[in-house]
Amino acid sequence: MPISQSYKNRLFPVLDNIVDHYQTPFHIYDESGIRQTGDHLKNIFSEIKCFKEYYAVKALPNPKILSIMKDMGFGFDCSSIAELMLSRQVGTQPEDIMFTSNNTSANDFKEAGKEGGCILNLDDISLLDKVATMPELISFRYNPGSRRTGNDIIGNPVEAKYGVSHDQIIEAYKRAKEKGAKKFGIHTMLASNELNYTYMVQTTLMLLELIEDISKELDISFEFINIGGGLGVPYTPDAQPLDLETMGKEMTVLFQKFEKEQGYQPALYMESGRFMTGPHGVLVTTAINRKDIYRTYVGVDASMSSLMRPAIYDAYHHIDVTGKDNNPETEVVDIVGSLCENNDKFAVQRELPKIADGDILVIHDTGAHGIAMGFNYNGSLRPKELLFKKDGSVELIRREERVEDYFSTLNFEKDTLAL
Repeated sequence: MPISQSYKNRLFPVLDNIVDHYQTPFHIYDESGIRQTGDHLKNIFSEIKCFKEYYAVKALPNPKILSIMKDMGFGFDCSSIAELMLSRQVGTQPEDIMFTSNNTSANDFKEAGKEGGCILNLDDISLLDKVATMPELISFRYNPGSRRTGNDIIGNPVEAKYGVSHDQIIEAYKRAKEKGAKKFGIHTMLASNELNYTYMVQTTLMLLELIEDISKELDISFEFINIGGGLGVPYTPDAQPLDLETMGKEMTVLFQKFEKEQGYQPALYMESGRFMTGPHGVLVTTAINRKDIYRTYVGVDASMSSLMRPAIYDAYHHIDVTGKDNNPETEVVDIVGSLCENNDKFAVQRELPKIADGDILVIHDTGAHGIAMGFNYNGSLRPKELLFKKDGSVELIRREERVEDYFSTLNFEKDTLAL
């Protein structure tokens, strides 16, 4: 669905001033909305003895956003050394960083071990041999095999590159224990943008049953289960939001039942990225061209290098044309950027108010996997990022890329290998 009415009510009346000052295109994120979502998430799971959100840095890797997450008591899920470095730069403690990488090199593990280390969440049993010193706490990412995922972003687990298979999982913990691990966690992530809450409840039950089996086999207990990310947001106006309240209640019952039967309760971790920031960001862009051929195309000053989800996932992002509330005239158009790619489109055959050059378009739900998935094809330059702060002010939190940034990697010392 579109961004919250609260964000719209605060942003739209001052958007012209923001555009005049910063110029389009830009992403702008709502601090108040992010904090409200974080507080709601914590409240939903307040009856579980230990709940912690590890924000997925890949969704929106900006230090200002990470500082907000840290202030709310959240940790960080990192998939790369760069993301891990970002998390450390905002003062995050080692126990608040989960390093869940795949096809990880020995050098990456060496970097991950610096500055007190982090929680290692290994994607494959073979990675045990690449960890130079086995940490006291170790986790594995579990891939259960055939299981419905509900969407195509991750796909069928049997075909996914992620995780330790079911027939390897006990051996993985056995070998980790033999190498010196004393504490254990388990992780899985089988869905992305899931709006059916029952799937997350089933995932929780699956992991609780699995750690019970592993514990009996190896005489170990588990510090946590991590159900991954995947909590969805309703991008389309008619989509129903995730029933977080019912999900929380049913998962709490599962944890209480586990404690009654096993004598302890592991912590519940999750790594929501999209759910935390997705609905709290918009891409603001200006109409700069109109082309009437077989279709009508409205060209804007952003391209899919600013938001590629529509191009690679055929994803819907709601669009508002500001200042058109009292104009009933509409038209069906494609909203397009300037890249030399025909899928450089933010909307295809979308009915919108009639657009003229200079009109401001607001593309919704870009607070996750927007700027993070940007790229430089055609020499396109990623836009600036702004934060709409709780006090009503607006802060620049990342400048736009410039041509000199694009050419910076061509500035290097000559190095020729004679063969």
